[in-house]
Amino acid sequence: MQNTVTIFCKNTEKYYDVPRGSSILEIYNLLGISLPYQVVAARVNYKVENLNYYVYRPKDIEFIDASCPSGMRVYVRTLSMVLACAIRELEPNCDLRIEHPISKGYYCRVLHRKPEKGYEPVSVNPQHIEAIKQRMNLIIKEDRKIVSEEKQTKVVMQLFKESYDSEANLFETLGEPYSAYVHMEYKPLQPSDKTDYLDNYNGVLLPSTGYLNIFDLEPYFDGMLLRVPNRMDPSRLEDMVSQEKMFGIFSEYVGWNHLMKIDNVADFNVACKKNKAFDMIKLSEALHEKKISQIADMIAHRPGGRPKFVLISGPSSSGKTTFSKRLVIQLRVNGIQPVVISMDNYFVNREDTPKDENGEYDFEDINALDLKLFRQHVNDLLDGKEISLPTFNFEDGKRYFLGNKLRIEEDNIIILEGIHALNPDLIPDVPRFATFRIYVSALTTINLDNHNWIPTTDTRLLRRIVRDYRYRNYSAQETIARVASVRRGEEKWIYPYQENADVMFNSALLFELAVLKRHAEQILAEVPKYCDEYTEAYRLKKFLQYFISIPEKEIPPTSLLREFVGGSSFRY
Repeated sequence: MQNTVTIFCKNTEKYYDVPRGSSILEIYNLLGISLPYQVVAARVNYKVENLNYYVYRPKDIEFIDASCPSGMRVYVRTLSMVLACAIRELEPNCDLRIEHPISKGYYCRVLHRKPEKGYEPVSVNPQHIEAIKQRMNLIIKEDRKIVSEEKQTKVVMQLFKESYDSEANLFETLGEPYSAYVHMEYKPLQPSDKTDYLDNYNGVLLPSTGYLNIFDLEPYFDGMLLRVPNRMDPSRLEDMVSQEKMFGIFSEYVGWNHLMKIDNVADFNVACKKNKAFDMIKLSEALHEKKISQIADMIAHRPGGRPKFVLISGPSSSGKTTFSKRLVIQLRVNGIQPVVISMDNYFVNREDTPKDENGEYDFEDINALDLKLFRQHVNDLLDGKEISLPTFNFEDGKRYFLGNKLRIEEDNIIILEGIHALNPDLIPDVPRFATFRIYVSALTTINLDNHNWIPTTDTRLLRRIVRDYRYRNYSAQETIARVASVRRGEEKWIYPYQENADVMFNSALLFELAVLKRHAEQILAEVPKYCDEYTEAYRLKKFLQYFISIPEKEIPPTSLLREFVGGSSFRY
């Protein structure tokens, strides 16, 4: 047997013979690769593997740092494990609950574990948070090794039952014969017979705690905010931003899930096995209808007078279109006759579209709209004048006027839906009282378990993959390839203005990932295993394995989810 193996390094675009059985980290050091930031993992044949992964056969290897999404996930997962361990070492009967991403970080709670009674939140003060932070720094300074193992699921379940009931239940509902977990040295303040801290994460971690060098922990509402490195420049922290309205929506839905006794995916899977999936569908849809009805009432009966414009914004695949159609119905119930104007029809001709740094057309830029014409039409409508509505032809990239006229009457409200709707530069001359602003996004509020949250971006990406495949003839590979550009546009043109909203609407549905699973898995399976997009496709397929698939026959035709999976009674 040869003592070397040939690998292809994508960072250098060269082949190398390396000792067989070398770890990724050993190969990185051997080749003298230099990344902009500290190496955290590698893509091995387009799958993300940790630095302790051993190479025995020829592989394509790309070393990554925290400046790419896959690398940042590795860093944040490891940071989460250190936080969870720090809490457990200080208070053995307490655990970490990472609720959701917010304010460029992660909102966390400390939970007290009571025998036979589950968890209850613990109030934390600045001194308590500072003690946790100092314990994290100690764990990092000690550079404790993080070891990944795989054993029979029944063995792993027994290990976790002593510490984490939710993780044990999650392993059970997966139905896999073997399960992986991670562990590192455990040093509690109080005497204990345990020497290892166990945890479970949906993805790889760093090989030891010493790799962590940037983080912070601060008081945040009734919990704490775990601050993480900046996505573009991991050598510094993300800038904290105020998101009080967003926090309120998250908290409301987390509380609602708790009332349903669905705090994590294990609870959801157990409920499905007990034939309660249809009840969850009905309750989730009823909550949406109630929220949309309340928003319509707010518009119709706003103190100081009814607005003339309803502005609806949100990121890609948030369900803005179906939300707008359902809002129209509820406004009609209030005696209002809404008129919907598509902002897409105000695109400039394609050759006049601004370009991004790569020389590609940037359709996310606010200047991709004919702002002069749009503002003129808005002012004319407010003055009671009639306007000629444009129509944009996406095939030839040109705008036409086909004789469509519009004048608003006393009982009319104009609904404007688009990514720039909350941007104050869109219609700066329109008085604030003449507008009502709504932010729509899929704010997923169910977690895999206490330490593994579900990013809202994953829910929207899965929606988009299914919709693009069904209705736009795009493969999953093509949709995934566009993700980076879309998210840059959202960061620049949508997220900075979301707190300008008068009200926020959470378009996520508790059951939707279990429905999207059946559609998305087949589509993701078509992504070739030899392309960059396979990394994301593989991650999403692995993520969907945590969910029990449920049929969609009970989902009503007016559901927001129908916009993506089909069967809607609305016309798009």
